[in-house]
Amino acid sequence: MDFNMKKLASDAGIFFTRAVQFTEEKFGQAEKTELDAQFENLLARADSTKNWTEKILRQTEVLLQPNPSARVEEFLYEKLDRKVPSRVTNGELLAQYMAEAASELGPTTPYGKTLIKVAEAEKRLGAAERDFIHTASINFLTPLRTFLEGDWKTISKERRLLHNRRLDLDACKARLKKAKAAEAKATLWNDEVDKAEQELRVAQTEFDRQAEVTRLLLEGISSTHVNHLRCLHEFVESQTTYYAQCYRHMLDLQKQLGSSQGAIFPGTFVGTTEPASPPLSSTSPTTAAATMPGGPSVAGLAPPGEAALRLEEVAPPASGTRKARVLYDYEAADSSELALLADELITVYSLPGMDPDWLIGERGNKKGKVPVTYLELLS
Repeated sequence: MDFNMKKLASDAGIFFTRAVQFTEEKFGQAEKTELDAQFENLLARADSTKNWTEKILRQTEVLLQPNPSARVEEFLYEKLDRKVPSRVTNGELLAQYMAEAASELGPTTPYGKTLIKVAEAEKRLGAAERDFIHTASINFLTPLRTFLEGDWKTISKERRLLHNRRLDLDACKARLKKAKAAEAKATLWNDEVDKAEQELRVAQTEFDRQAEVTRLLLEGISSTHVNHLRCLHEFVESQTTYYAQCYRHMLDLQKQLGSSQGAIFPGTFVGTTEPASPPLSSTSPTTAAATMPGGPSVAGLAPPGEAALRLEEVAPPASGTRKARVLYDYEAADSSELALLADELITVYSLPGMDPDWLIGERGNKKGKVPVTYLELLS
């Protein structure tokens, strides 16, 4: 009991001494030991790393899970060390609604068939999103959290300890200064000065030791940056994979809808969605063999065994032509196609029976087939 009381009294005395020293420093009534410029730079770099890591972590969490309630729920499960319940993605939920709508409205109707096709694509998009969220959480979010909840807490603890050691050192310096001043007035014995000097030496040793420990931890921030750089590359790769999957799924869906739209609404434009990136290959796909009802055949669209009419002899429809801006350079694969240059404007139109991935393009007196994915159709 006596030991505990003495320890509490000692701790209270140390706390009071530090509080007095800190207060006097704030009012400019006491001297303060300053850290060297390199150490201060390490501290500033560590603080900046911590602050930006927190911001990047929070915003990435918002990107992966926009629903704030769901984020809070996941946070609570994580803190309780319990498994987060499986949650359907928005794409999967939309796919479910579309499939149920098709079942009720008629799966064999044109609208029902299209709902089913879109639902399948949305389901694949939802699965791709789920994989992306899982991969990004493991490879990117987890290392950021590990730094903030592990390394940074250790750094903060050692910095607080260094701060206390610095206050103790400066308090010892102040006591020694007062003891020497009193000694000069012959009001203290020499042993008081010796005691103050001994306390100062101990405080200086502890401060130097703690400063070295803290410095080593702060220098480790460079290793943290290297680790976060690797995680950032992995995050970009997972995001690239995700968007590439989305592009492929939507391109497949666009082709399916384009074919069905051509059958339901002959002569209308199809494939008007602007691609996010140029197609992976400029190789011309095989066009569907078809002829214009009651009219001449279009080159590349004539049935086997029939002579194809040259494109120059095909007249544009009376209505339905549009302007289009070329998104990427395109090299014609044969004489039936029209070579394109990025950013140029051309006139385009569709003909009944054409492959939905292609349109007829005109530039001046030149005419040829052009791929839809290379165009931005203008209003």
